[in-house]
Amino acid sequence: MTAATIDPYATTPAGGRFLFTLNPLAKFAAPLPPMLVLVFVRDLATPLASLALAYIVLLAGARLTVRVVLLLAVALPVAALVIGLGMSLWVDASRVDTSVTVVELGGWRLYGGAVLIGMATGIRLAAIVALALVAGLTTNGADLVRASVQQLRVPYRVGYTALAAFRFVPRFGHELDVIRQAHRVRGSHGGRGPFAALARWWGYIVPLLAGAIRHAERVALAMDARAFGAYPDRTERHLVPWRPRDTTFVVAFWIVSAVLLVTFFPWTL
Repeated sequence: MTAATIDPYATTPAGGRFLFTLNPLAKFAAPLPPMLVLVFVRDLATPLASLALAYIVLLAGARLTVRVVLLLAVALPVAALVIGLGMSLWVDASRVDTSVTVVELGGWRLYGGAVLIGMATGIRLAAIVALALVAGLTTNGADLVRASVQQLRVPYRVGYTALAAFRFVPRFGHELDVIRQAHRVRGSHGGRGPFAALARWWGYIVPLLAGAIRHAERVALAMDARAFGAYPDRTERHLVPWRPRDTTFVVAFWIVSAVLLVTFFPWTL
């Protein structure tokens, strides 16, 4: 029985849907123009069409985990509904269509025109978030940094320093979990209530800071040992190239977005 080997110089991960095989910059560039346009539109059809486009791309190209399904099917629609209803309450009644009354409480009335404007705002925000999720749900931070260094010519001193900082977050989470287990084994700061919780968190601060300092020293020594910053350029171990399929995805996304905009947007603010 032989173990499977993984090529450390492989440019793309094996498996996954098509969004995971695209260059991270392509996934950021494709939805950016529609997101900017949605900031200025005021109708209801355009954000609905953009939201449908984002959902189609995500359902076809992203991994549908339980968290992603709950985000797309529950969290985003509920947020759009709550924001839309909340915005409808703030709309100036003198500037909307008052032919339809939705709710009447004493002398206060909620008109259909106000609800329409509020829901358009909520759906517009939901569409912007959904378009942002095209890159957010399918992009690895390390690949984004590598693509920025390789294609956008971001100085590697900036890019890989930011990458090292990003990797501190999961390290902190691991160390915090270890510290919690050690305190639990020793029976430190037991009990219930807000004061016990405050004492427990206060006991985590010093060892967590000590671990962070030790980790930062190790990272700094490792970067110095590899002559980080000594030369203007460095060779890349992991390549994140820009392929023809990246260009095809960006151009196709822009064309579809332009068709939706021309079809649904009434060109009036």
